[in-house]
Order: sequence, then structure tokens, then C-alpha cells
Amino acid sequence: MTLPPSDARYWNAEMEGMLGTEPMRRLQLERLRQRVAQLWEHAPYFRRRMEQRGARPGDVNSLEDWARVMPVFTKGDYRDLIEACENDVYRLLDETLPVPLDQLVTMAATSGTTGDPQPYPLTWQDIDALWGEFVARARWRCGVRRGDRVVHAFALSMFLAGVPILQCLRDGVLQIPVGAESGVARILKTARFFKGNVLMCTPSLAEHLIERAPEILGAPVDSLGIKILMCGGEPGAGIPEVRRRIESAYGGKLYDLGAGLGVSCDWPEYPGMHWIGDDLVIYELVSPATHEPIPLVDGAEGEAVFTSLIGGGFGWTRLSLGDIHRVTVSPCACGATGLRYRIVGRVDDMLKVKGVIVYPAAIDSVISGFIPRVTGEFRIRLDEKPPRVVPPLKLRIERGADTARVALSALEAEIERAMHERLKFTPRITWLEPGELPRSEHKTRFIEIVPPGDDADDPAAPR
Repeated sequence: MTLPPSDARYWNAEMEGMLGTEPMRRLQLERLRQRVAQLWEHAPYFRRRMEQRGARPGDVNSLEDWARVMPVFTKGDYRDLIEACENDVYRLLDETLPVPLDQLVTMAATSGTTGDPQPYPLTWQDIDALWGEFVARARWRCGVRRGDRVVHAFALSMFLAGVPILQCLRDGVLQIPVGAESGVARILKTARFFKGNVLMCTPSLAEHLIERAPEILGAPVDSLGIKILMCGGEPGAGIPEVRRRIESAYGGKLYDLGAGLGVSCDWPEYPGMHWIGDDLVIYELVSPATHEPIPLVDGAEGEAVFTSLIGGGFGWTRLSLGDIHRVTVSPCACGATGLRYRIVGRVDDMLKVKGVIVYPAAIDSVISGFIPRVTGEFRIRLDEKPPRVVPPLKLRIERGADTARVALSALEAEIERAMHERLKFTPRITWLEPGELPRSEHKTRFIEIVPPGDDADDPAAPR
């Protein structure tokens, strides 16, 4: 296809110029009504859900009607349905997809970190016109152009950010699929050998490459010449201290990516990710407790819910991915279109400490502010599954390589004070050596659950 001029602001000026406008809402409603008709015909599960609310396709005459006639689809609903389908994933898909199964061409899935993986089946239209269109828009906003060489270091095996991105060919960039599974040494050597200048990976992997580059390459990571980093899959790219560290080490610009169809802009102060897919997916916020809709106004916070408007296999039908977002709808200082959202945390990772709700992402933000006196790596040690936490909340934090043990007592007091001021709780800290915690090329799991009696923390250890 014909590419936009290289100095164009948007990949798709027609659609991206309409984001958040009344004409876009009309287009969304038109596409939604088509999607509802497809679900009614091909997806018995969602037809039954509508019937239980006394609704039919003709009852969806506004975007607000959609929230009234279709319940949110949660991880719990998925578990119940896959059990009812006797763990037969194709029976489940036949119950939920708006197209026949023979249209599927690629299967991806969630990581399954907290249970069985949840499938992401894709038709060719999903790969090209939905997922591929989003990837092209996102890369374009980050400054990626034809001729750039993208080192793809997200996990390739089954992940939506893996092979499906490599099938997105609309923008004509050169993709170098090394994959997180290959390990740090191969990623660094491949990036150097093929002269990659764009890196796509998790923020924690980008930080890990900083640590390992001198050992593996005999040179710092900025010797690679990476000018653009597109990071997602976990918190980090939106944390100021992490952004500064990564951008300083690479000598490139870091962009936040994902948790829906979003990408951050190049405004110096991080304003969140711009939602850039109104014509592709409906974005909603709902109450995590009641699933009642929350109006999209500045400062609104809730569970993000998505409904695909085109394609067939992607199968987002008022789907919750479990993320809590905070939105801003007023114009961004960068001038680009699209409401902005920040990731506050995940529903599964919500902690309650003396009645105060805390997310690991917020703890990460506080700890990152003490780099380089700490490495930035930490774990939350719990006695039982979230959200209940018996005080004090226990943190295992790595000291920085140049932080002497005698300085840890004062540093601990500073971190405790910052936690209390910003998050309204005081943790109990156990100090670890630099590099003691395992690094992950995939998503970092901040929470460790160790039943009482098995806890390896020694209260008498240096703190």
C-alpha cells in the first residue's frame, strides 16, 4: 500500500483525526450494530447473555445501550465457560466468536501466569485491518519509518505481542524477530549484527540489557544505536525514573505501548498512552466492584473494557483484561488526538493494607525513584493470595551496587517515609544483594506468595 509522507503526523490521518469526535461515535455505533448482529447469529454464548437481559440486536441504538444489554466478560466468566466446554477451546470459541472457526489463521494466547492461558484467535482481517492497523499507527507515532530495523524482543511463543506483530506488514519496516526466549546474549548480539535501531520489548528486559551489555558486548548498550524503544506488557515505561534511566542509557526515546490500543507520545512529561483505535475497538471504564459504566472524564478511574468492532477472531466482547486505568480526555499538550490513559494496576494484583488499596505498579514507581541507590528490582512477599495483606506489607529490595551496607538503615527510613507519604502505608523491608532477584525477559511478577512457616525472610537479616 502507499505510505503516508514521512513527515505526516499520523499513519491514518482520516481515522486518527476523528478520534473522540461525534462523527467517530456515529461510525462506532454503525460498526457496533453490525458486530452485535454477527454475535447474535454466530456466538450462542453472547446471544444467551443478551436474552437474559431481555435484549435483541435491534435494542442497540446507542453506545450506552451496549453496556445495558451485554455484561462485562471477565476472567471468571472465561474460567466458567471453558469448564462448561469441558476444557475444549474450540467449543469455547464456537460459542463466543462472531465468525465461523474456519476463518481463523493464527492462534495466540495470554501467558497463563495466574491460570490457564486465554486464547487470542485471529482471522486474517484481525491481523491486517485491526491488529496490523494499530501496530502501524503506533509505530508511526513513535517515529518508526520504512528503512528502520526493528529488533523484536517481545516473547514470540503464543503471545499477542509476538508472532502476530510480525505478521503486521502495513508500514513496510524491517522486522528482526529475535524474541525474548532467545535470551539476553542473543538479543544483544543480534541487535548489533543486524544494526537494529528500534527495540520492541518489555521495560524490564530493556533495563536488563543495560546491565548485561558491557559484559556481553564489551561496550555499553548505547553502542547499539537504538534510537526508539517501544516497551509494554508491564509497568515501567510510564514511570519517570525508569524512563530517564532507559533513555539515558540507550540515547534513544522510550514509548509506552499496550494495555489495549494505546501508545504514548513524545511530550517530555509522560501524559499516559493515547488511545488510537476508536474505529477498531470501543474503550470503556467500569467499576471493578459493580461493572457499572464510568463516564470518561478527566481523572476517571476504573476497569478497562474493550469491544472489537471489526475482524472476527479477536473476540473482545466487553472484555476485561484486568487492568485499572485512569483517563484524561482533555487535549494533550503534544497536540495529538486520542484520550490518554495510565495503568494504575491490575485487578488481580490489588492489595489492601489496613483498608488502603495499593497496586504493585505504584510501589514500583516509589522504589524506582531511589535508583541508583537501589537497582529498582523488588518483590512483594505475601502470606496468602491478594487482596488481603496482614500488616506490615513485606518488601524485598535489592540495594544498589555502590550502596554500602552501612547506608541501608538511612535509605530504608527514606523509602518507608516515601511509601507512607505517597501510598499511605509503611512496609517492612528486607535488603537483598544486587542481582539476587531473577530477571525476566517476559513480564516481571512482583508478587511472591509464601505461606507462613515457609517464609525465607529472616527478621534478623540486614535491613
